[in-house]
Amino acid sequence: MPAPMWFLGTAVRILISHEESEDGISMIESRAPEGDSPPLHVHETEDEAFHVLTGELRLHVGDESRHLGPGEAAVAPRGVPHTYRVESEEARWLVVTRNGDFERFVRTLSRPAEHEGLPPQEAPTPDAVTRLSGIAAAHGIRLVGPPLGPQ
Repeated sequence: MPAPMWFLGTAVRILISHEESEDGISMIESRAPEGDSPPLHVHETEDEAFHVLTGELRLHVGDESRHLGPGEAAVAPRGVPHTYRVESEEARWLVVTRNGDFERFVRTLSRPAEHEGLPPQEAPTPDAVTRLSGIAAAHGIRLVGPPLGPQ
């Protein structure tokens, strides 16, 4: 099993690297606490598929939101603004992309996990958001809005 990393407010494991297949498929396991939500963003180069293993996500894609529970999956097509929010105490899900841009983004912003649990939850500073936006842009991801709040 790959070593866990902390990526922003989530614990991740890269289960399949884009370098392992001719099609550049990545599979990343993510785990996050209730309320975790990245800024609304657009992937310019790859679709992003979500498959929930445990817990519940609210996935917002374009103008639509839907809840995903264990065993459910959905895709956020490239070029369409999307984000998610963990709506259960904790959730664990798989993210599948192709091309390696998202995987490289995750690797750039991750650090080795200090333990098997979740990273400390900290509100991002304005400087951290500016840094995140620049790194995201370098990996074909545009931040276009805020994270999702509670329903």
